[in-house]
Amino acid sequence: MAKKAFGGYTISFKGRKETVEQVFGSGKITPSEMTKKIWTFVKGKKLAGK
Repeated sequence: MAKKAFGGYTISFKGRKETVEQVFGSGKITPSEMTKKIWTFVKGKKLAGK
């Protein structure tokens, strides 16, 4: 049996066509900005579930 995800969230990127550049942009960003952009993308596309 699979271990439950930490924090209770599961995220599925299956079937997504976006590139990393489309999600993060082409400039340099800090790790904290990267995390914010990932979660903005995940929540905007409704990819997370409990």
